[in-house]
Amino acid sequence: MFAVMKTGGKQYKVQSGDTLRVEKLAADAGETVQFNDILMLGGDQVVVGAPLVAGAAVQAEVIDQVKGDKVIHFVKRRRKHSSQRTKGHRQKLTLVRVTEILASGADASGVKAAVGAGSVAAAPKAAAPAAAAGDDLTKLSGVGPALQKKLIAAGVTSFAQIAAWTEADVAEFDEKLSFKGRIEREGWIEQAKELAGN
Repeated sequence: MFAVMKTGGKQYKVQSGDTLRVEKLAADAGETVQFNDILMLGGDQVVVGAPLVAGAAVQAEVIDQVKGDKVIHFVKRRRKHSSQRTKGHRQKLTLVRVTEILASGADASGVKAAVGAGSVAAAPKAAAPAAAAGDDLTKLSGVGPALQKKLIAAGVTSFAQIAAWTEADVAEFDEKLSFKGRIEREGWIEQAKELAGN
């Protein structure tokens, strides 16, 4: 029996005993997690979800938290002297081993659902002292009301949070907000440090 499951925006075809690397989960090594987004079950009888198969799940044991291969991102603009940039990135992944495929009864299994680590990682930043009041993010260059809503939805409510961003955070928000390089171009981190100091 096999299943097609969805996690971290990707689809995986799995069987019992398979080992795979998925987008980082909020779980420690040795824990058992359950993937509830099952798109298809195969075997003697094929069941296709619309869009998901009701009551089906895939249970897996977390082996380890790992990093993917380094990806080099190189930008060079011709005819523009000294306009080149090299950045390396290693995606955080979770190594899991599939233990069981449930065709039904997933709701009553009692195993915790596999949740991405993005929401958990953002929690400490939201606890910054200035986050309680909520700053006017439109004071940053290039941030309008629509972009401010997107930042708040992503858990960013204060200048102190933006001032504390690392390169990994900048890359993450470039993807989330769908504009590459704007954070660096507009100098959000430097502006946020000044505004947070005031």
